[in-house]
Amino acid sequence: MKTFTAYIEFDPETNLYVGIVPRIQGAHTQGATLDELQQNLKEVLELCLEELGEDFSSLI
Repeated sequence: MKTFTAYIEFDPETNLYVGIVPRIQGAHTQGATLDELQQNLKEVLELCLEELGEDFSSLI
């Protein structure tokens, strides 16, 4: 299983956690809780990697 680093910060203006996976273009999301953000990050990462298709091998 490949692991990716996500950067997470809390936005006090929206009261949401914001997460981004810098190595994957478009892999960013938000959530009201850290658990929700973690689930959302997994989903967006799966979608982005699916979209990359064959180009995914360059990230390994």
